[in-house]
Amino acid sequence: MTIGYTFKTAVIGLKTHKSRSALTILGIVIGITSIILVMSLGEGMQNLILGQIQGQVGSRVIEIAPGKQPKGPSDFMSMFSDSLKQKDVDALSKKGNVPYLSRIMPMVFGSESAAYGNETYQATFYGMTDAAGSMYNLVVDRGRFLAEDDVKSYADVVVIGSKVKEELFANNENVIGEKIKIKGKNFRVIGILEKKGASLISFDEAMFVPYTTAQQYILGIKYFNHIIIEADTDEHVEQTVEDIKRTLRNTHDITGSEEDDFNVSSQADALEMVGTVMNIITLFLVAVAAISLLVGGVGIMNIMLVSVTERTREIGLRKAIGATEKNILFQFLLEAVILTGLGGLIGIILGSSLSALMAFILGKVLSLDWQFAFPLSGAILGFGVAALIGLVFGLYPARQASKKSPIEALRYE
Repeated sequence: MTIGYTFKTAVIGLKTHKSRSALTILGIVIGITSIILVMSLGEGMQNLILGQIQGQVGSRVIEIAPGKQPKGPSDFMSMFSDSLKQKDVDALSKKGNVPYLSRIMPMVFGSESAAYGNETYQATFYGMTDAAGSMYNLVVDRGRFLAEDDVKSYADVVVIGSKVKEELFANNENVIGEKIKIKGKNFRVIGILEKKGASLISFDEAMFVPYTTAQQYILGIKYFNHIIIEADTDEHVEQTVEDIKRTLRNTHDITGSEEDDFNVSSQADALEMVGTVMNIITLFLVAVAAISLLVGGVGIMNIMLVSVTERTREIGLRKAIGATEKNILFQFLLEAVILTGLGGLIGIILGSSLSALMAFILGKVLSLDWQFAFPLSGAILGFGVAALIGLVFGLYPARQASKKSPIEALRYE
């Protein structure tokens, strides 16, 4: 008996019981759809986050944060230490210590309520310098950004995001020059940022003041939450990171990396960390979704056993006219693989369609730069696993069918 004839016989057998065949592959369809959906959305989210990091932070920007690199819950509180001081900024600013440094910017931040007349708005504030504009790709829509003189003179000036403007000055377009109150002190509005929309760091909901002013009048501290450094070229970023670590260890009297009370990260580090985290989350969700494939496999085995019982006379007749045990085994095994393979194909199409629809909704409704990503590796893997499940879970029913005695099968009522 040829393979082509066996395949044709298997297809006829499946067509004869269309409803049962459809119910049989339902578990496989749900499982593959879930896997494609999770992998597609996971890849889309990863691309969105990576794109926002690359768009918001320049590729040459290096961030220094207090506390050691968090590796567990016990390291989390160290992130709030006061280990970064003015002496660190002075040491890092020396060309001999960090030769490839282009610019350096101390930073402090927090959350405070801003008030104008009867309107109030809780916003994140950043104490920065004029370098923040280019480092974080901030574009001023009206007015100007912070200047070097503002930092030196402890100026009571503020640049506000578009959302802050909408909340405090809803009916006032002549905002430049107006004063808002932050922690009991009046700050003159000198600029409004261009609207950036939904992003990893919501600058639309932020206020920017000179870091010297923020330290003295808002926070009352003499240390920094971050120190931001920009290397002169992309090629020198890695070397600059090493120079920063060496310099800070000298200023902090640290002899080994295990004693570091600071952590240094570049954009490449942030991209790698985000990619790793997203891949772990996606794999976990895929593993959960794959459980439904096992359930679907058990369902296929049960229904194939029922099918073997119902088709006992058919099996006896085929054996009586010359079909071997191998022919019967191959036919029923082929039916199981065709069913699961078809279920996998339907699941891929359905999962991709739902992913594309959700990407469209997220892009239009939430104004996110969310692009549909078709997980080719997931589709190939899903289809292969579906066929494998048919092979594994269809083997037992197929063997049961092939072992039936033709005489007993023909007597079966």
